[in-house]
Amino acid sequence: MIPDFRADAAEILSELQTIRRDLHANPEVGTDLPRTQQAVLDAIDGLDLEITKGVAQSSVVAVLRGGKPGPTVLLRGDMDALPVNEETDYPFASTNGAMHACGHDLHTSGLIGAVRLLAARRDELPGSVIFMFQPNEEGDGGAKNMIDEGMLEAAGERPVAAYAIHVKPGTGGVFTTRPGPLMAGFISLEITMRGAGGHSSQPQFARDPVAPLTELAVALNTMTSRRFDVFDPVVMPVTQLRGSDANNVIPDTASLGACIRYLSPERVEQLRTEITRIADGIASAHGCRAEITFEPGFPVTTNDTEEAAWTAQQLTSVYGPDRYEEMPNPEMGSEDFSFVLNEVPGAYVYLATTPEGVDPESEDNHSPRVKFDDTWLGDSAAALAHLAFARLAR
Repeated sequence: MIPDFRADAAEILSELQTIRRDLHANPEVGTDLPRTQQAVLDAIDGLDLEITKGVAQSSVVAVLRGGKPGPTVLLRGDMDALPVNEETDYPFASTNGAMHACGHDLHTSGLIGAVRLLAARRDELPGSVIFMFQPNEEGDGGAKNMIDEGMLEAAGERPVAAYAIHVKPGTGGVFTTRPGPLMAGFISLEITMRGAGGHSSQPQFARDPVAPLTELAVALNTMTSRRFDVFDPVVMPVTQLRGSDANNVIPDTASLGACIRYLSPERVEQLRTEITRIADGIASAHGCRAEITFEPGFPVTTNDTEEAAWTAQQLTSVYGPDRYEEMPNPEMGSEDFSFVLNEVPGAYVYLATTPEGVDPESEDNHSPRVKFDDTWLGDSAAALAHLAFARLAR
């Protein structure tokens, strides 16, 4: 029988809110989060966990061994903030130049809650749980670093499933997810056009790299709508153009930057081929040479079909049909929990937490004015605990 984690969570909600507000007031960015790491360690101290601290970053991996034999599941909460100056009117607003503008303070607090809820039911727990407290989700992939350091083997065997909950604007308390692709993969693109500089009054004696670069920027934007299926989209706006520092100088080089988003891994090689063909062709036509840096970042965040359907059923049964909605389409943002889901079947879930009286569409994640209602922390912790317990008991 699955415990009533909602009732248990109500008893620790005020503690979780205190933790969340302390984290919110003292955010840390990137891989080095010493204060946040210590706050997590203090919050789970004394719960008889097997704890490992990260080497390359301030991560925490905690393993809870259940009182009954069974497999292992993984629950994740990310801990890092963004380099954003907060503009909310919270009494616990950050003043240090960073901000939990993506709600990771709630994710960390929610996972702490899940640790406490499951540890209190240790004797009933049929298996083990790995709790993944992750830095650097907003950077270059803290999840991959944790995998490289052995997180998935922390319990002695790989998890059979992995789950994470991420807050977002929307009607408070509504969970959403979907099977298959949930969020896009991304690629960082940099193209340098090499020509030969000169005086702007005599372009005939130079090989101007700016002209082919601007032509290339337009061609790349057009290419995505002509070479890729609209039902398997690629998004590739050129966001950076760099040339001369003076308006009377034709530079030797000019460059552009773009962040490509895609939903199918098969598109990566096609993108590389198409971009190279177009860049080389335009460069050659202008007597220039294109140098292309094509750096894949996070892979597509893909929910396992069976796990996503099961997760939706569990959330609906616990919270009611009015508290769950299936996402109709993937989102083109990216998330490094994708590295975990590439290794372990699982589900990534959103929880809407816009405060009452605030328009959910007024501010989005990463805005300096975005607000998330921490009265939903109990449900976040309880949902994670329920998914872990129920999956082990399945």
